[in-house]
Amino acid sequence: MKAPELPVDEPQRLQQLRALNLLHTPAEERFDRLTRLARRLFNAPVALVSLLEEDHQWFKSAAGYAAQTAPRNTSFCGHAILQDDVMVVENALEDERFHDNPLVNNELPVRFYAGCPLRTPSGAKVGTLCIIDHQPRHFDSEDYTTLRDLAAMAESELTAFQTATSDELTRITNRRGFMTLGQLLLNECLVKHQPACLTFLDLDKFKQINDTLGHKEGDHALIDFADAMKVSFRNGDLFARLGGDEFVVLFHGLHLDDAHRVLVRFDDYLQQHTESRHRQYMLHFSSGIVEFDPLHPLSLEQLLEGSDARMYAAKREKHQTRQ
Repeated sequence: MKAPELPVDEPQRLQQLRALNLLHTPAEERFDRLTRLARRLFNAPVALVSLLEEDHQWFKSAAGYAAQTAPRNTSFCGHAILQDDVMVVENALEDERFHDNPLVNNELPVRFYAGCPLRTPSGAKVGTLCIIDHQPRHFDSEDYTTLRDLAAMAESELTAFQTATSDELTRITNRRGFMTLGQLLLNECLVKHQPACLTFLDLDKFKQINDTLGHKEGDHALIDFADAMKVSFRNGDLFARLGGDEFVVLFHGLHLDDAHRVLVRFDDYLQQHTESRHRQYMLHFSSGIVEFDPLHPLSLEQLLEGSDARMYAAKREKHQTRQ
């Protein structure tokens, strides 16, 4: 068996994949209708929308297939994203890459595979739309065209989800995306008995930047703040702009003390980042952190309310100290 190689742009590819905000989200009809259509058009038992994570593939839609994930090192899709066009394996037993692959030798063997890479608007190949058969078969030029057309529709849906859940100015998750993805993250913490912390962040004196330097400079301040978040927080953390100068971070797997330490490092980096941009101001923020306890779970809305209240208490304390 030949494991798929990593694309030359793997770090950027993973970054763009995660920026889609699709991983581990519930099934959606707009993707399921495409895999159902693919099964009918090709008379194939299995059709998938597969997204390639660091070490596994995750199926956003799986028609005729029960599993939600599979190892990347045995995947056909891992090979398909290395190509620029449709990858076809008409008989896996006759292909040196796959003839001894465990997927080819199980109870429902993969004998035929055809997968078209799915690209982000920036060109990164994040997954495939693919069909699978348990028998060898031929794939003609019209089949190639049809699969490409279906893949183009899947790419449009990927972009549509990102647009709906991404803040237009800062290019990080927006409120809608945070409420959807944040609850999924809390559900995972609940099932796995893992801690989490939510912190509400509010820029200090943001109105003063807008009033004295103009709204364009205010936009620069918001973008600077979001860019610092992208560098400072881990891939497993979820951060978003809720609106205006209000931001939020959901730290996955961290207790309260750990989250405080991360925020201190973030503040240090934010000062360096702002100074390097030669702004006419320094960015500071007020924050309030609450911890999610899987033994006594609160909803995402309750965590937001609690962290918001603590953030405003911290902001009032700063104001009183200055007076």
